Amino acid sequence: MCDDAKINSLCVIALLLLIFVYPDKNIIIMIDYYKILGIYKNATQKDIKSAYRKLARKYHPDLNPDNKDAKKNFQQINEANEVLSDPEKRKKYDQYGKDWKHADEFNNQKQNQQQSATSDRQGNSGFTNEGEFSDFFESLFGGTRGTGRSRQVKYRGEDFNAELQLDLLDAYTTHKQTLTVNEKKIRITIPAGIENGQTIKITGHGGQGINGGPNGDLYIKFSIANNSGFKRLGADLYATVDLDLYTAILGGELTIDTLNGKVRLNIKPETQNGTKIRLKNKGFPVYRSKDQFGDLFITFSVKIPTNLTEKQKGLFSELSKSQY
Repeated sequence: MCDDAKINSLCVIALLLLIFVYPDKNIIIMIDYYKILGIYKNATQKDIKSAYRKLARKYHPDLNPDNKDAKKNFQQINEANEVLSDPEKRKKYDQYGKDWKHADEFNNQKQNQQQSATSDRQGNSGFTNEGEFSDFFESLFGGTRGTGRSRQVKYRGEDFNAELQLDLLDAYTTHKQTLTVNEKKIRITIPAGIENGQTIKITGHGGQGINGGPNGDLYIKFSIANNSGFKRLGADLYATVDLDLYTAILGGELTIDTLNGKVRLNIKPETQNGTKIRLKNKGFPVYRSKDQFGDLFITFSVKIPTNLTEKQKGLFSELSKSQY
């Protein structure tokens, strides 16, 4: 078997080959999901949810139309939340870092290598098998080669990427959709509260593995069109509602539309133009949080009446004189 010095030499040689033989290869930089959300590694699920909602509002593309980095930051925040809010994904990420998606594949390979090493020790008298070094480089650069043990390197299938278009009302409720990917139909559940630009992973629905390797995964990016009249920021909704002058002055009732029905509002007398009110839990569903909703913020736009009769103009004139 190989000693530590030989293994270290192999790693150095492999790195040099990657740099000089394949200089156009991209170097993947580790992204720290905890740092992105501004939390510690011992953060609770409540801490994660709170940090995500705060940053999602801060970097939402609709609030930063002129900031080129806002969209990138927003996508990283969503990606970090997608991993850290899922206990199983978070466990793999804590153990494997940027390679957490390949944790299952890594464990299977490690187990196979341990079994093979045991077999080598039983069949050899302490001599190093040249095949081990060859297999190392072949698996590194994607080659194949027969050995005396007829070992085949297992390769994970290719990941697929797809884009799914939804309307804002579709994203308001959890629902199922059937997709056709690579001539195969799959039925997926889309959780309520999915964000525009958010990506979710469907495990095992990518390309087929080679030599018995695991299938790749399917990554679906959501493009959500908003034709509702509401502006969405995270789980909160914003809308401007017209208010006639008479109701603004005297007070009264006003019925408005929300995404889940109509709501009747009590308007206070002498309501000013631009007045804002908040309707709790009348916003958008919070992603993967059952029965939790954001808020709906209403801004009143007081409308001045037009086409007044002479009598109405006279009344306004009398009213203006009474102020002095």
